[in-house]
Amino acid sequence: MRNILLVARREYLEQIRGRAFRLSTIGLPLLFAALLSAGFLTNRSASAGKHVVIAAASAPLANDIRSQLLDEKDANFTLDVIAPATSDDRATLQRKVQTKALDGFLWIDNAADGSMAATYISRSTSDFLTTRRLREALNHSLLSQRLVARGLKPDVAESLLKPVSIDTLQVRLDGRVGKGSSDGSLYKGMTMAFLLTMTTLLYGLDMARSILEEKTSRIFEVMLAVAKPDEILSGKLIGIGAVGLTQIGIWLVAGTFLAGSALAGPLLSGNLSLHFTWVEAVVFPLYFLLGFFLYSSMFSGLAATCETAQELQMYMPLAAVPVWLSFGIFPMLLNDPNSVWGLAASFFPLTAPFVMMLRMGLQTPPAWQFAVSIGIMMFSVWGVMWLSSRLYRVGILMYGKRATLPELIRWLRYS
Repeated sequence: MRNILLVARREYLEQIRGRAFRLSTIGLPLLFAALLSAGFLTNRSASAGKHVVIAAASAPLANDIRSQLLDEKDANFTLDVIAPATSDDRATLQRKVQTKALDGFLWIDNAADGSMAATYISRSTSDFLTTRRLREALNHSLLSQRLVARGLKPDVAESLLKPVSIDTLQVRLDGRVGKGSSDGSLYKGMTMAFLLTMTTLLYGLDMARSILEEKTSRIFEVMLAVAKPDEILSGKLIGIGAVGLTQIGIWLVAGTFLAGSALAGPLLSGNLSLHFTWVEAVVFPLYFLLGFFLYSSMFSGLAATCETAQELQMYMPLAAVPVWLSFGIFPMLLNDPNSVWGLAASFFPLTAPFVMMLRMGLQTPPAWQFAVSIGIMMFSVWGVMWLSSRLYRVGILMYGKRATLPELIRWLRYS
C-alpha cells in the first residue's frame, strides 16, 4: 500500500504542477461557456439587423406583416414595404439582393383561384430563422384578415390569435413540483456530459501516454526496483484520478461562486436558468471516477503492448466511438429519456457516464436505474483492470516485438 501511495503522490504532484493542468482548468470552462453563450445569443438574435422588403399586392397585408415583425423585440429588422408590387419590382429587388443592398425580400402572390403563395428570396437558403419569423407573421396576418372579412372586429380577431405561453414545471424525486426551464435543463445536461467526456477521455489518454513514455525511456525499469507492476499501475490510476477530481472540484466551486454573483445575472435571467441538485453533485464525480478507471484501465493495458506513439494512436478511435454513440442518440433522449435505446446506453459501461448525464439534464432517472448502471460499471471496471494489469505486467518489459492477439493471450497465461 505504501508503494501505491508513493506512486499516486508522484503522479498527482507532477500533474498538478504542470502548465497543462492550469490551462485546462481555466481555459476549458471558459471555452465551453463562450460556445454556449455564443449559441444562445446567436439563436436569439440571428436575424438582428437584417434589411428585408415585404412585397405584396395587398398593402394592408404587407403592413400588418411588417407590424408583426417589428413587435418582436429580438428581431430588430429593418423592414420596407412595396405594395402593390409588380414584376418589375421583383426584378429590381433581386438585383438588390445580388448586390448585397438587401438581405432578402418576401414576395407574396395572389393566384387566380384565391389562394396565396409566398416566397422568401435571399443570398442564403440556410437563413431558416428569418424564414420562420416571416412565415409566422404572414400566417398571423392572413388569419387576422380572414377573421375580419367574416365579420369579426379587428380587436376581437387579434385577441383570438393571441398566443398562450406554457410554463415548464418538473416533478422532483421527493414528489414536489418546481418551476424549471427547458432550455436551462438542456444546457445543463449538455454541459455535464461535455465536461465528463473531456475529463474522462483526456485523463484516460494521458494515462496511456504516460505509460508509453515510461516504457520507451526505460524509467519503468528503475521504478520496478522499489515497486511491483500492479502497485505502479494502481498508484498511477489513483494519482491521475485524484487530479481529475481536483479539477472538477475547482470547477464546481468556481461555478457555485459565479452562479451566486452579479456576473451571472444577465445570463441566468429570462428564459435561461440553471439549477443543480445534490443528486447531480454526488453522481457527477462518481460517474467521472468510474468512467476514468474504465477508460484508463483499458488504455493502460493497450499502451503497455505498444512500442511507439504512432502505434498507440491507432487505438485512439476506440475512445471516440462511445462518445459518438452517446451523443448520437441524443435526439431520441430529447423525445423520450426513458426509451429502450436510452436505457440500453445507460447500462452499457462505455456509454453510461455520458448518457446518464444527458438524461439527468432532461429528466432525473429512477433510483434503480442509477443502481443498475453504477453496479454494471463497477463490475466492468474490475474486469477491465484485471485484464489490463496482466497485460501490463508482461507488456511493460517487452521490447522490439509486436503484440499480436496470440501473443496477448500468451501474456495473460504468463501473468
